[in-house]
Amino acid sequence: MKQETLAAMLEARYFSDGRFTVIMLKLDKDKYIKYINDKDQILNMRKVLDKIEIVLDKHIVQYTDFFDPYERRLAKSILNQFSDIAYKELGGIKEAERKVILIYPDYYQYDNMDVPIASLMIEANTQKYSHRDFLGSILNLGINREKIGDILIHEDYVQLVVKKEIFEFILVNMRKVGKEKVKVKQIPLECLRQGHVEYKDILITIPSLRLDAIISGSLNLSRNDSQRLIESERAKVNWEPVSRVSKEVLEGDTISVKGYGRFILNSVEGISKKGRVRIKIRLLK
Repeated sequence: MKQETLAAMLEARYFSDGRFTVIMLKLDKDKYIKYINDKDQILNMRKVLDKIEIVLDKHIVQYTDFFDPYERRLAKSILNQFSDIAYKELGGIKEAERKVILIYPDYYQYDNMDVPIASLMIEANTQKYSHRDFLGSILNLGINREKIGDILIHEDYVQLVVKKEIFEFILVNMRKVGKEKVKVKQIPLECLRQGHVEYKDILITIPSLRLDAIISGSLNLSRNDSQRLIESERAKVNWEPVSRVSKEVLEGDTISVKGYGRFILNSVEGISKKGRVRIKIRLLK
């Protein structure tokens, strides 16, 4: 797709006394989002375009809230259409699932920019409480999910990545997870380490690699139930909502079903004598 340049979006206005000024034309946002079929992401991508407009007009750095991999794919498909800007993803660690996107003029040096994220350590019983418990405790403070990055679970503590704007609030107000008191302190981003993810590998046989068949076999649901979940848009593949029951799933794909959890199609092991597909599923706890 053709890249937009800053020059193409400027207009000179001349006055009768000889003066002139250059104004920034508004982006035609509908043009950039017309191919996005996910209605839930239209507002998110309009916000990205708002930030692009500010960067081009005012020559300042802008950054998004935390995006999951699917949201970042959509955002980058828009960002890559502009030749006068650059961007960088930040999540605290390279392997982060959730990241913010910094957007800036292409002549800026990233090393001179402020990092919009911060990190915390929560000393807590990670044997008793799960990722969901820690996330719930943070959301109960009145914080929106998009302000929170990855929650990294370790043996006896949790590392948390958040937007800088809510960092102090969590530091002061987070005192409990469940019924237990916790201690929260600031740590440098350089101290972040990939968290421990608990999972269980299971081998199953299914009639095909269709999404409805994999959800049915992995979650021990009837085929009709799995189809209803997909058609009601409660299933995602690689974080993207999917409503087509016949979608083919590939090795390495991450599937989540609202209310049931998340799993990965770890590997396809082969075909049985009866023509069924043997697969290894990695259930994430």
